[in-house]
Amino acid sequence: MIDRTIKRSLGQMIKGVQVVGASHEGVSRAYTSHWVCQISFEEPIVMASVSPKHDTYPLMVESGRFSVSILASDQIMAGQYFSYPAHKFKYVAPELLETDPESGLPIVPNSIAYLTCETFDRIERFDHDLFLANVVSVREGRLTEPPLLYSARHGWRVTGDNAREKGVSIRDQLLERVAELDD
Repeated sequence: MIDRTIKRSLGQMIKGVQVVGASHEGVSRAYTSHWVCQISFEEPIVMASVSPKHDTYPLMVESGRFSVSILASDQIMAGQYFSYPAHKFKYVAPELLETDPESGLPIVPNSIAYLTCETFDRIERFDHDLFLANVVSVREGRLTEPPLLYSARHGWRVTGDNAREKGVSIRDQLLERVAELDD
């Protein structure tokens, strides 16, 4: 069990929310995640941290691929729905999932973007496995919409205002300071 102070501190981290989906032998499942991230600048590679307890997990393992629907801020219902095993909701919201015509994988309609990922490595550790995957295709959705965010400590959030003043480049200011040191 994680120490309370560590857990509270880690809970401050805020991340984008995605729905990860997989299909195998006619069965499709999906779950909400905020543990999918890009892990390379040079290659389109993502990592998904997945609990073997999810009903999506064996489909990801068997098929070797998965989809990622990046949720917009107005998709809180989909985020909440897929954050629990769908059988607990008795699959009452089929409109929240559709089959991507290109990949055949389950996706959340009207998302910001859709990724099709092919797993090239799986690292089994602790209570979650890490799926390392190439993004083999992407389909744009509502790219101009703000993303849905989640923090274990603060819950569901919407992106807000810019953190820096428009037209001000902190990087340029720092580079000017470096140039002054070199003079």
